[in-house]
Amino acid sequence: MRVITLPEFGSALELSEIDTPQPAAGEVRVRVHAASVNGFDLAVAAGYLKDALEHRFPVVLGKDFAGIVDALGEGVTDYAVGDRVFGVVSKAHLGDGSFGEFVTVPTASGLATLPVEVDFARGAALGLAGTAAQAAVDAAELTEGSTVLVVGATGGVGNQAVQLAVAAGATVIATARTALGVAQVRLLGATEVVDHTQNISAAVRELHADGVDVVLHFAGDAATVLPALRSGGRFVSTLIASPEQLTAVDATVVPIFADPTPEVLARLADNLATGRTTVTVQGSYALADVAEAFEAFSDGARGKLVVLP
Repeated sequence: MRVITLPEFGSALELSEIDTPQPAAGEVRVRVHAASVNGFDLAVAAGYLKDALEHRFPVVLGKDFAGIVDALGEGVTDYAVGDRVFGVVSKAHLGDGSFGEFVTVPTASGLATLPVEVDFARGAALGLAGTAAQAAVDAAELTEGSTVLVVGATGGVGNQAVQLAVAAGATVIATARTALGVAQVRLLGATEVVDHTQNISAAVRELHADGVDVVLHFAGDAATVLPALRSGGRFVSTLIASPEQLTAVDATVVPIFADPTPEVLARLADNLATGRTTVTVQGSYALADVAEAFEAFSDGARGKLVVLP
C-alpha cells in the first residue's frame, strides 16, 4: 500500500510502498478515506519526539483518520466489516500512522462509529482536535455567562473549543487577525475578537477590565496571555505539561492531554451529526502532497487540512 513515511530521524518524508498491515487481536483494519494534519505530525517529522516515544521505522505519519472497516482481528465483536469509523491512532509506539491507504487500530481506544450524516473528510478532521477541545472545555468548568478567551481560535482545536464554549453558555472572545479569520470565529459564535499579533492581554483588558473567567490556550506563549485572566480564574492549556511552568499567583492552571476514548469520540460525532458543531476544512491534499499540507499548516491554517489517500 502507499504511505507517507519518515524513513529515519533527520530524513525527508517519502511516499513509499509497504505491505498492507494485518490487524492484531483486538484491532480492526480501516481502509482510510481521509486523514488530517495535526501539529503532532509535524513534531514527529521534525524529530521532536525522538526521546519521548518509541519509533518503529519506517514511521508512517498521521494520527487522525476516517474510513471503512475492511478486516477484523481476533476477538473483535463490536465492529463489522463495512462499518463507517473514525478516530485517532493511539498506539504506544510511532509507526502505524493514518497517512496511507490502510491503518490498523485497537477498538478499545481511539475508534468510534462515524454517523452517516458526517462525511469522511469532516470525520477525519474531528478526532485529535475535537478531543483536545472537549477536554479543555470540560476542564474550564464553564457556567452560564462565563467569559472565555480562546487563544488559537482559528485552528482546528480552537474552532471546536469556540463552539463548545458557546454551547455551554459562555461569552467567547476569540483571537484572529485576517478578515477571513475574524469572519470565521464570529460565525462559530465568538462575540468579540482580538488580534493575536498585538498585545492580547491588553486588548482583552480593554474589553473586560477585570479580566476573563477562563483562558483556553492553544497557541503562542502562555505567559503573554496569562494577564488576561481575572483573579481566581482558570487557565487551560494544551501547550504546557505542568502548572509549574506558569507563575500564576491567583489562578488555577490546568494542562490538557487529549485522550481519544470511544466515549469522547462518540460525543464529538453526535455533536457534528446533529449540527451542534461544525468542522472547518480549509483544504485537501493528495497523499503525495503531504509536505505541502505541512507547510500550509505551519503558515497558520484556518481550521483543518485533510489528506485523501
